[in-house]
Amino acid sequence: MPRLILHLEGAAAFLLSIFFYFNQNGHWLVFALLLFAPDLGMIGYLVNPRVGSITYNAVHIYVWPMALIVTGLLAAAPLALQLGLSWSAHIGMDRMLGYGLKYPTAFKDTHLQRV
Repeated sequence: MPRLILHLEGAAAFLLSIFFYFNQNGHWLVFALLLFAPDLGMIGYLVNPRVGSITYNAVHIYVWPMALIVTGLLAAAPLALQLGLSWSAHIGMDRMLGYGLKYPTAFKDTHLQRV
């Protein structure tokens, strides 16, 4: 049951991020390009699983997109807001699909399941 809840939580973050991104008049093409940008964190796996898990996890936690969203709202900076929303949509999508934060043992070992 906890795994289902985490998947649903990811789906909610994904859908809400999309809703608010387009509510801010964001463009589809920009969103599509930004949606997959956090996966560049996988490049660390070219070094080894430990470095890969560190780089992947560093860009797959909600703290950074939330900081951008808050900055965008407080500073009336639509670009920061849209970047944060697309980033949180990516993380939510990953969680919804079962891709969690990585353990240093292997790429497939996540906090949600073994992928």
